Amino acid sequence: MLIASLLVDANNIFCKDDSITSKKRLIETISDHLAASTKALTANKIFQVLVERERLGTTGLGRGVAIPHARVPGITRTIGTLMTLAEPIDYEAADNEPVDIIFGLLVPDEGDDYHLQHLARLAALFRDKDICQAIREHDDPEKLFDFLLSIDDD
Repeated sequence: MLIASLLVDANNIFCKDDSITSKKRLIETISDHLAASTKALTANKIFQVLVERERLGTTGLGRGVAIPHARVPGITRTIGTLMTLAEPIDYEAADNEPVDIIFGLLVPDEGDDYHLQHLARLAALFRDKDICQAIREHDDPEKLFDFLLSIDDD
């Protein structure tokens, strides 16, 4: 499964955002970015489902990474967006470390558990500190997309 395919292209990558100062603002911004990839959902609806999912337990993996995600009705394909922050924020992550790499993910409500494979692949990718460091260093979405293409292994 190609991580880059979840993003589709560099238009769904946002590097070194310097306007995010809170977890709520981050989820709002991720919701806006995800909504731009589908006409089926509004940013407000996406925000609601991401917040509901977050209430079940943090999607902050640790090591500065969060993967806010949710199953949602009304979409027929998985939608992803990647964002890095200029300054890490408190995200209530499992390790209590601030977050600066965020991969937002929406998966169709109907269907199998293919999204678990997406989450597992993302978690494996973000466990690699060298990959995370490379992602943090990119400030150009096109170059970051090309980097993600280069590390996808299947």
